Amino acid sequence: MSTPTLTERQQKTLSFLQEYLQTQGLPPTLREIADALGFSSHSSAQACVESLVRKGVLERSPQHRGLRLPAGLASSLRGPAANELPLIGRVAAGSPILAEENIESQLEVDPALFRPRADYLLRVVGLSMRDAGILDGDLLAVHKTAVATDGQIVVARLDDEVTVKRLKHDRNRLLLLPENPDFEPIEVDPRRHAFAIEGRYVGIIRRT
Repeated sequence: MSTPTLTERQQKTLSFLQEYLQTQGLPPTLREIADALGFSSHSSAQACVESLVRKGVLERSPQHRGLRLPAGLASSLRGPAANELPLIGRVAAGSPILAEENIESQLEVDPALFRPRADYLLRVVGLSMRDAGILDGDLLAVHKTAVATDGQIVVARLDDEVTVKRLKHDRNRLLLLPENPDFEPIEVDPRRHAFAIEGRYVGIIRRT
C-alpha cells in the first residue's frame, strides 16, 4: 500500500495515533490528540482525523473510540519482517530516514523487545550523548514518531543533518541538548532551520 501525500500536521497526527495504538492498545480521544499536538480545539483535531480517513491512512471501526490503521499500512509500518529491523547508517541529505539508500542491512532483532516497539536501528556517530550511555558505534533503537515530550532523547532532523539529542523546550525556544560537556546545545530557530522529529530513543544495542 502506498501512503498518500500528507501535510506536516496530518503526518504528526498519524504518527501520534500509531504510537498511541501500539502502546495503549486503543485509540486516543480527540482531547488527547488536541493536547498532545497543540491543536487549538477539539474540532481542529476532528478535522485532521477526518482528513486522514478520507486519504485512506486511517479507518473507523464500530468500537468505542473507533479508529484503527488499515491492515496494509499497519504491516508496512511494522517493517519487513516480524523479527528484523532496518539498520540506518549515514543519512543522505534530504532523503527520508528509512529511504532504501540509507539502509545498510536488516538485523535480526525483535522490535517488541523495546517499549514502545522499535521501528529501526540508527548507527551512532560521535560522543555527544556519552553521558547518557550512548557511545560511538552503538546501534540506537528508535521508535518512529513525529512527536516527543520534553526531556526525551530524540532523533531529529535539522536542515539536512540528522542528530541524536535530548529535547528541551525553554520558554519560546527549542533546544537539542548533548549529554557531554564538550558539546554545545543546539538552539532551533524555526525561522532559519527546517526541523522535524524523526523518532524517539527506546534502547541501545552495543556490539562488544
